[in-house]
Amino acid sequence: MQIDFRTFLKGVAMGAADVVPGVSGGTIAFISGIYDRLLESIRRINPSLIGRLKQEGVVAAWQHINGTFLLTLLTGIVTSIASLARVISYLLENHPIPVWSFFFGLIVISIVHIGKQVGGAKPANIIAATVGFGFAYLITAANPLALDPTPVNIVLAGMVAICAMILPGISGSFILLLLGLYVPIIGAIKAAEFSIIAMFLAGAVMGLLTFSHVLSFLLTRFRTVTLSFLCGLMIGTLNKVWPWKQTLTTRINSKGVEVPLTEQSLTPWQFIEVTGSDPQIIIAIMCALAGFGLVWGLERFASQD
Repeated sequence: MQIDFRTFLKGVAMGAADVVPGVSGGTIAFISGIYDRLLESIRRINPSLIGRLKQEGVVAAWQHINGTFLLTLLTGIVTSIASLARVISYLLENHPIPVWSFFFGLIVISIVHIGKQVGGAKPANIIAATVGFGFAYLITAANPLALDPTPVNIVLAGMVAICAMILPGISGSFILLLLGLYVPIIGAIKAAEFSIIAMFLAGAVMGLLTFSHVLSFLLTRFRTVTLSFLCGLMIGTLNKVWPWKQTLTTRINSKGVEVPLTEQSLTPWQFIEVTGSDPQIIIAIMCALAGFGLVWGLERFASQD
């Protein structure tokens, strides 16, 4: 089994994105050129795999699902989350404007990257992009729910969160916040409450295996329309990663610290008036350009595969 270090690094980048509420690892997968391969590999994990395993053996089944690719990517994601979660959380807490500016730039240039593959402003593409934009904007602007952590809700949360995580632009962690289940699930992980963790993972597996079939089908049969929808989706999420915000409501995170929950986007000049803080415009521009540069580098990196 030969490990592809490029795939590992792409997993690292996906994990880093997934740490930030509002930024999706699916975005990184798309711009790094592995999105279709990832969906197809996941799609192949289905009941027919058992028959292949019995008839052709473990090696053939492993190759059929691109097992080495999936394992390498997952290793990179887990490594990144474990090593970068605290760093990114610290930066978001203490230097939010530069961090959000970086991700804002990253998503803007990612929209351009995906948009180049759409193939023109056809009516169907425009409608799909508009629907995607409206859907994403409503999600990012929605008031959080307060669902009880019942077994059914936890399984459903796992299904919805994992679907969001593989869609470019939508963050699974942000979906959990909207459902009001982020704190219970994070708390269960910290407290090693394996029953809750198992229910959440069961939902995630069901959601991933089901949704990957749907998304793979759409990208195969209606690629330009689906890409247009994803572009609109990413445009709609720009509201979430806009660097200058005013906090409207707060929540208590898993560490017992009060953090923003719902926010209102402001211009840099409104930000000065409302908060009295420096909007750090020059730094924000530089960080946004760094996000541009990262996507450009990932595109070059992907083209060498």
